[in-house]
Amino acid sequence: MKRIPTNVLVEMSLTIALAAVLNVLRVFHMPQGGTVSLVMLPIVVFALRRGLVPGLVVAVAYGMVDLMIDPMIFYPVQVLLDYPLAYGAVGLAGLLHPAWARAVERGATTTAIWSVILPATAIAAFGRYVFHVVSGAVFFGEYAPEGQPVLVYSAVYNLYVPVSAVGVFVAAAVVLPALARILDNSGDRRATV
Repeated sequence: MKRIPTNVLVEMSLTIALAAVLNVLRVFHMPQGGTVSLVMLPIVVFALRRGLVPGLVVAVAYGMVDLMIDPMIFYPVQVLLDYPLAYGAVGLAGLLHPAWARAVERGATTTAIWSVILPATAIAAFGRYVFHVVSGAVFFGEYAPEGQPVLVYSAVYNLYVPVSAVGVFVAAAVVLPALARILDNSGDRRATV
């Protein structure tokens, strides 16, 4: 079994803690759960820096932490959809880790904002959005106005995820290139990938 370096374990822990703090600093809290916040930011940054598997591990772990901090429990499957799976999908940003690593190697982190950070944020938000929409359609359909299809209600209700993603993209576009420059100047090249 491969050992995880201590610096990566520390980064994983800090990512989860920062996500928890950012979820408390909400712009808006939805009535049946969900927030407009930057909670996805640390997970997207971590997944782009470290890759798909570490990104998924951190994202699922954060989903479980969020379940313990701010639980909205109605049904066992709903818990699975809204916490580990929805947040786990944010770790899919790690799919673009190789592209980010190449951009860092070339020193082209600012140009990678549109070609790597934007699609990574979109993938993360879309994955999370899908799980929340399914959960909403299956378990929260009773809140839909009469005559409105449950799926439409859930899709509209969960638009807080793409709204949050806009803020996450803007913040990641600032944080990731700055982080790459800081780590490059420290002489720790392996820390940037």
